[in-house]
Amino acid sequence: MSYPLTEDADKAFLREAVQMAIESVGDGGAPFGAVVVHKGKVIARAGNRAKLDCDATAHAEVAAIRNAGKILKNAHMPKATLYASCEPCPMCLAAAHWARIPRIVFAAPQETANLAGFADGNIAEQLYGQIHPVRPEQLGLIQIECEDSAAPFHAWLEKHDLPSF
Repeated sequence: MSYPLTEDADKAFLREAVQMAIESVGDGGAPFGAVVVHKGKVIARAGNRAKLDCDATAHAEVAAIRNAGKILKNAHMPKATLYASCEPCPMCLAAAHWARIPRIVFAAPQETANLAGFADGNIAEQLYGQIHPVRPEQLGLIQIECEDSAAPFHAWLEKHDLPSF
């Protein structure tokens, strides 16, 4: 049975990822959240714990993928969608591709994260020789406008008494 996702469903799942990002800031983590949806249901969610766990790989997307793999008892998720509060960094994008997740939907663009001090363009440039060597849609990336997609970054800046953008 297939589970077609509508734009309304995409937006609802994105709002959940954004809420996870806001909660992550409240818990002392970075402003990123992710959910993995399989067959129309959220099966895993996570906020960023890199700072809290002293683990550079503890990004929200990676944690959600790890949790989903445990639930599905499979590292490959060809029928899943990853929803991220922000455009995934190169590591998270690679993890989603290793997990064979065909669809990655995100709210805030990388530029919004850059404004809050989270810039990974230099990593992409070092890895690929340029920023976004292929079009995002070729990587399964889809950006959908989502209310308050910048809210996690505003919460981060406010919590750390940094100037807002």
